Amino acid sequence: MWNLLLSFSGLVALIQLIFLPFFPESPPYLLLQKEDKAGCLKAMKQLWGEGNYQTEFDDLMKEKAITKGTKIMNVLEVLREGSVRPQLCTMLLLLLSLQLCGLKIFETANLHESIIPYVSLGVSISELISIIFCSSIIDRCGRRLLLCGGYLLMALILVLLETSLLLSDQFLWLRFCSVILIFLFIIAYGLGP
Repeated sequence: MWNLLLSFSGLVALIQLIFLPFFPESPPYLLLQKEDKAGCLKAMKQLWGEGNYQTEFDDLMKEKAITKGTKIMNVLEVLREGSVRPQLCTMLLLLLSLQLCGLKIFETANLHESIIPYVSLGVSISELISIIFCSSIIDRCGRRLLLCGGYLLMALILVLLETSLLLSDQFLWLRFCSVILIFLFIIAYGLGP
């Protein structure tokens, strides 16, 4: 009954997609990244109700002053930084262990057993690609756009995946489309949610 479980996550994503546009951006994001003081105060009032948030705003301004001289590192610079190497190794081990997950969906797609480990490896590579891509564009696009876009892509991919799995017995080429859709789903998930 994995398809019901997959549909449930799609339902949760749809609910979040519907309500997400009504929430404001994060106040720290508005102030520190976009340098929008009025938007930051407005977001604070929307999130926390009417009140005086000058103390929180001042804290954010202090953080902005502290980080003003700090250079934002790109992905390659982070990979070269020795102080974050233990965290990167932990993340890499987690990604590599995830290749053991999801074997059931590949069996449902009627893939030959000898191909499944390679497909699982492809899943891990897709996750790594999405993490690197997302971390390099999140400051430019903002979280809201990535979340909305990610959920929209995930919903579309889930519909196509369910259709391809249902029809994979009639059309053998749809089995490989299912694998590609799973890769795309993982990338869409990594970009937003």
